[in-house]
Amino acid sequence: MSRKNILFLFTDQQRYDTIEAHGNPIIKTPALNRLVESGVTFTRAYTSCPVCVPARYALMTGQLPHRTDCTANERMPDGRRSFMEILSQNGYQTHGVGKMHFTFADQGAEALWGFESRDISEEGGGEDDFKRFLNQNGYEHVHDPQGIRSEMYYIPQPSQLPAHLHNTTWVVDRSIDFLERRDQDRPFLLMSSFIKPHPPFETPTPWNKLYRGPEMPLPKRPMNGEELLTYWNRFQNRYKYRDQGVDDHLMRTMKAAYYCTISFIDYQIGRLLAYMEEHGLLKDTLIVFSSDHAELLGDYNSVGKRSFLDSAARIPLLVVDPDRTKGNERCNVPVSLVDVLPTFLQAAQIEPQEDYSGRSLLDIAEGKEQRELTIAQYNRNEFGVYMAVTERYKYIYSAPDNKEWLFDLQVDPEETHNYFNNPMYKDQADLMKRQLLELLRKDGCTSMIDGDDWKRYEPQQLPPGPDSLLLFQDPPASIPHIPGYERSFEINQSALFRTKF
Repeated sequence: MSRKNILFLFTDQQRYDTIEAHGNPIIKTPALNRLVESGVTFTRAYTSCPVCVPARYALMTGQLPHRTDCTANERMPDGRRSFMEILSQNGYQTHGVGKMHFTFADQGAEALWGFESRDISEEGGGEDDFKRFLNQNGYEHVHDPQGIRSEMYYIPQPSQLPAHLHNTTWVVDRSIDFLERRDQDRPFLLMSSFIKPHPPFETPTPWNKLYRGPEMPLPKRPMNGEELLTYWNRFQNRYKYRDQGVDDHLMRTMKAAYYCTISFIDYQIGRLLAYMEEHGLLKDTLIVFSSDHAELLGDYNSVGKRSFLDSAARIPLLVVDPDRTKGNERCNVPVSLVDVLPTFLQAAQIEPQEDYSGRSLLDIAEGKEQRELTIAQYNRNEFGVYMAVTERYKYIYSAPDNKEWLFDLQVDPEETHNYFNNPMYKDQADLMKRQLLELLRKDGCTSMIDGDDWKRYEPQQLPPGPDSLLLFQDPPASIPHIPGYERSFEINQSALFRTKF
């Protein structure tokens, strides 16, 4: 049996419940439906860390955040091998397109980290391959090519670019270009990584009106929803300009715009799959589709990620193996992003040389690998939040709140009630807490442990005042310097970044 090609389709901040074939009654996703019908859906898949950089570092190293201490949007530690490196060293041609969010100290966004080649496009409007492409096509005046951030971060907006020049289109154009010029004597890894549906929620016309606010259901708002939030939800709502009252029309319009970005991605994925089918590549290619984390999207009156509630932490994960004849399978075993690397090694017939946190998704789906729970972490020390999840239960501890939660996902699948202090659930709560602490201790990670309990801290508080911690993320070129209209002010974000969010 020959080694498989690997196509890895990766989005940013996509919720698990945004695929039509999984029961969403509004969104249209024919390309993703095709993958669902051809492969395995992992129904209880989670991010390893609900924020971009550590989620991607865990994904690419196969190691959970507590093992690498990459737990927030900060520098990626040097010295660990990525699945790109391993595949490249074993004869694969490795190519990456789109957002990778590499933050290494020396190379940063330009790093290859095992890719033989990359078409680079990162969010935020900096100089990269995509921005140069726009300049060459007469769009050098667009300083915010993925949408205007800062105060507009969660304001739905039409794209400043036409559909044929949009970043989502460009990712698939460049992916097809790689497939056309690849070395046909070698198997390939192609990672096509989309910036969307990460906010700002912007889509080119006419896709921006595919869904409309008035048809969208309101966000999930449990009666005691405030009790289910952590410090990080309050922090995030503040710095993303969403904690000064709730506008239901805006929330529904946000959801419609978010869905538009996903359907536009789906359309472009359909183009890529059609090309591969036309050129006979699907029969030899393992396809994996997933996202780095999800998006609260107004649930619990919150936005963003940095939460282990399903709305922010549960992700889509689809695997299509050309050797499997069955389709439309469901696997309910709890899995996470660290299981992707071992899956790729198995498809490439490479024996693991390290003790990875994850296991092959192919083996998990076939019942060859047994797993009761998966765990995850965001941030560390007094800011750390930890999760353990089984098929039925989820346990969360938040150090900045000095608080614990237990959810019964069978009785309360929408996560509307905390059962941690319920006497009927005491044994289950104690068991999951003990299992999580034992897994951390087994890996030599004890800085968050005090005896048989968590290390406890005083609860964190946001600075007073509605303007504290507001975030500004503007490309320098976008700031106007117009004679007669000069402004003089400086923005100091040091207080925000000291929290290592």
